[in-house]
Amino acid sequence: MAAAPPPPPPRSCSAAGRDALAAGGCAPLNVKCRGGLYSGSTVKRFPVPDDHVAWGAAFPEYAPKEYTAPAVLAGPVWADPQHTEGWGGRPPKFNELDGKIDRRSHMGRYKVVDGLSRNPIGRTGIKGRGLLGRWGPNHAADPIVTRWKRVGGVVEKKDGKPILQFVAIKRKDNNEWAIPGGMVDAGEKVSLTLRREFGEEALNSLQLSGADRKHLQEQINKLFSAGEMVYKGYVDDPRNTDNAWMETVAVTFHDENGENVGRLPFQAGDDAVGVKWVDAHSAIKLYASHTLFLQKTAELRHAHW
Repeated sequence: MAAAPPPPPPRSCSAAGRDALAAGGCAPLNVKCRGGLYSGSTVKRFPVPDDHVAWGAAFPEYAPKEYTAPAVLAGPVWADPQHTEGWGGRPPKFNELDGKIDRRSHMGRYKVVDGLSRNPIGRTGIKGRGLLGRWGPNHAADPIVTRWKRVGGVVEKKDGKPILQFVAIKRKDNNEWAIPGGMVDAGEKVSLTLRREFGEEALNSLQLSGADRKHLQEQINKLFSAGEMVYKGYVDDPRNTDNAWMETVAVTFHDENGENVGRLPFQAGDDAVGVKWVDAHSAIKLYASHTLFLQKTAELRHAHW
């Protein structure tokens, strides 16, 4: 019997549902990657109204500028060549596993128009790669480390539900609070990325000596021995463009008794300037789509939201 075809990619949400995934499986509308100046630059995004985000919406006057950050054009190991330079003689194999680089999308197959990958959710008001290294999907992993909020050893509750706390970092680039995630290196397994990024951003593991780093890694491995995925797909990230975008796998790791996480020596490192425990609730504002990931986690734990 022939294998069933893959499901179609999620549709974009309406304005009313842009900040959450609806029961029908819709994807978040581009919100944080539209309007104003592109992150860390003086380049202005072309204005895109909500009803013109979808590529199927007629928008003949759409004329976004192309921008790729100087740091990306410098050609670091994590970045693709610029298309205007003939791809360095090796064009990307879009929608495929391109050597060690995974150019496949969690959203399904994306279109390639005029030789360039096209954002599966819709217009962003700017072309090129911006701050992102890869044309097409740029894969990340976000570890959501949680515990129950306790006072005197008793779990705190609100509206009859226990209050969940999660480890948050303050990003160095924009001072926004976020989940301590990061990019998946070429050829790296997501499970390893989750451990590595948590250690580097929330525990400053890069600054530890060999023996201390080994001990810390043992503690992290114990905490990360079992996790549950709460989200896999497109991220409404301010770095997104029409040709390059962020996707992630968000996995929650819960310390039910508060014994493992509480022993970890939190210290901001790598791309963070702060780290702390934060109560999870519906009014919290986090970087990119991180509030959505946290909501999914709270629902999984039947916690207050």
